Amino acid sequence: MNDLPARTGWEWLKQGMGLFRKQPAALTTLLFANILFSIGLSAVPILGSVLAVILIPSFTMAFMQACLMIENGDRVTPAVLLTGFRQPALVALCKLGLVYLAVSLLMMVITRLAIPPEVIMQMMPRPDAKTPPNVQTSHMLALFGVFLLDVAVLVTLCFAAPLTYWKHMGPGKATFYSFFAVIRTARPFLVLLAAWFGIFFGVCIVAALVFGDAALGRVVLMWLIFLFMLLLQCAMYAGYRTIFGKPADKAPQPA
Repeated sequence: MNDLPARTGWEWLKQGMGLFRKQPAALTTLLFANILFSIGLSAVPILGSVLAVILIPSFTMAFMQACLMIENGDRVTPAVLLTGFRQPALVALCKLGLVYLAVSLLMMVITRLAIPPEVIMQMMPRPDAKTPPNVQTSHMLALFGVFLLDVAVLVTLCFAAPLTYWKHMGPGKATFYSFFAVIRTARPFLVLLAAWFGIFFGVCIVAALVFGDAALGRVVLMWLIFLFMLLLQCAMYAGYRTIFGKPADKAPQPA
């Protein structure tokens, strides 16, 4: 993991755009399938929400494997959805999912300590309210700080799933290497996230000016959110390839 110049983050984003342009329909279908599956799991009381978090690494590997297939010139098929759900990868990825669950619980505790629940309820807009909610500046800053911390934690875990699947690392080792890989390449990641957010924000402003508050505008905004989620996922694959090297066409079986 050599030090990389800050502009590498922009290169990752461009490479991610290139991957998406090659098979946009397949990646979009993959995203919707994952969203629908997660919604279905979340509908199950208590256990569903827990399983949705534990299976995040398995969902992540579907996108990572799809990016690898696109780079190799292969056609992405629906079978790629099962990438992270086959043995022996499923058990290893679910163990990593327990790390995600622990991190999620920790972030919930931090949010609860930083911002009281009644303040969060006050921040939520109400359709019958005639005036905007009166929220203290300190609470807004605390909410923004928690959001940034949440994003930072998620970014540091972005390579844990592919390291578990392609490098056959244990959950602890994969988390360790993912964390320090992101820390060592903090400047490219900052450029990547800043460029991604800047383009997303600019496109959303243009869409809002063109469509206004019409129903079509809200549909376009939702599609833009999905599109940029895919672009970021493809850019993360480009980052993994730069830092850890291109993975094999198929994950090698453990001895």
